[in-house]
Amino acid sequence: MLTSRNSLKSRKELDAELGGAARAWLDEALAEAAHDAADAAATPGAPRPEASPYASPPWELRYAAAGRHCGQENADSVRSLLLVEARAALPSVTRLYDQGTAAERRAVLLTLHLLDLGDTALPLIEDALRANDTRLVAAAVGPYAADHLDPHAWRHAVLKCLFTEVPVAAMARLGERAHGDAELARMLDDFAAERTAAGRPVPEDLRTVLALTAPADEGETPARPTAAPAAPAPTEES
Repeated sequence: MLTSRNSLKSRKELDAELGGAARAWLDEALAEAAHDAADAAATPGAPRPEASPYASPPWELRYAAAGRHCGQENADSVRSLLLVEARAALPSVTRLYDQGTAAERRAVLLTLHLLDLGDTALPLIEDALRANDTRLVAAAVGPYAADHLDPHAWRHAVLKCLFTEVPVAAMARLGERAHGDAELARMLDDFAAERTAAGRPVPEDLRTVLALTAPADEGETPARPTAAPAAPAPTEES
């Protein structure tokens, strides 16, 4: 089951949970990532291993193995620490996403806002929002998307969450970006009308977001869509 907000553990929290062998593995992995970052800083114009599609720095191999050594419940956090420690550049981030499993892609998405990438990683967010894997969708609508998606793309990210039943609480800065957005309100009304016409329930999250679209000086919130009477309906793909 998806949680409402993705969270990453700190190094201190991981150290408190991991056993001795896992902590030692993590120490070595982070040291390799830091070494790669230091090399890049010392020779900024020199080619890095990540510049070649056929060679990867050692820490990237550790990235893939994080779940095996530190437990699947800690894999997101460990992978995020590796990306941050390596000061991962766009080529590394893109390769890890493109070649990774769903879990490895998720960790990339959860960490983008912690890396110095500007808006260059938006294609990864856009790819995740085209997927039907709800874990990727939830990870894609975090702080990076809130900072960099344009209004049109962000509105469609809201609808994607509603359609795939990803809790809108996973969306970073939802209230700020939805506030006073009349176009988003129109799109939500249309979505609610389509659901009602098809005899399907209107998600409660839709009402939540619709209320957020009201300007602060309005005395009333937007009208709440009313669901049609219960009726058998096909299951939407997620």
